[in-house]
Amino acid sequence: MSKLDGNDRWNAKLLLTEHHEQYEEEHAVSPKTTGHPTADELRMIRDVIVLPHMLTMVQRAMEEGERSGNLLSRVTLTGAQVVLNLITRDLHELRRELSSRRIRLLDSDEQVDLVIYHRYVCRGYEERFGIVREVLRSEISMQLARYMGEITRHLRQLDSKEAREARRSPVAAKGTT
Repeated sequence: MSKLDGNDRWNAKLLLTEHHEQYEEEHAVSPKTTGHPTADELRMIRDVIVLPHMLTMVQRAMEEGERSGNLLSRVTLTGAQVVLNLITRDLHELRRELSSRRIRLLDSDEQVDLVIYHRYVCRGYEERFGIVREVLRSEISMQLARYMGEITRHLRQLDSKEAREARRSPVAAKGTT
C-alpha cells in the first residue's frame, strides 16, 4: 500500500494520447504471441486442407481424359496440367507460410458424420479444424473456377497481344497463315 492510495487527487489521472497508445502497444496481446490462429491463418489452414483434394480431382480427370478418345482431349489435358501446376505452386507457398508462422497440420484426419476434422498445432496450441463435406465441395468448385478464370484471363491477354501485333504488321500476319 502506497501513501497515495487514500488520496482522491490521484483517482483522476490525466494521460496523454501518445502515452496511452504506447502503453497499449506494450501490453497488447497479439494473436502472433498466443497459440490461437487469426482468421487469415484459419483461411490458410482451410486452403491447405482443400488443395490436396483438388489435386486428386484434377489428377483423376487427367487420367480419364487420357483414356477417352475425345477430339479435344489434348487441349483438356494441357489445361488440366496447368491447373495442376498452379495448385501445386499455391500449396507449396501456403505450407511455407504456415511453417514460418509456426503452424503445422498433423497428418491424421477423422470424419464424424458429415464433418471432416484435421488436427493442427498453432504456436503450441493444438486444435481441430472441421469442414463439412458440402462446404469442401463448394470450396473446391469455387477455387477451380478461380484457377480457370486465371488461365482464361492469361489466354485472353495473349490473344489480344497477338491481335495487336497482327494489326501492326499485316504482312507478317499473312505469312503465318
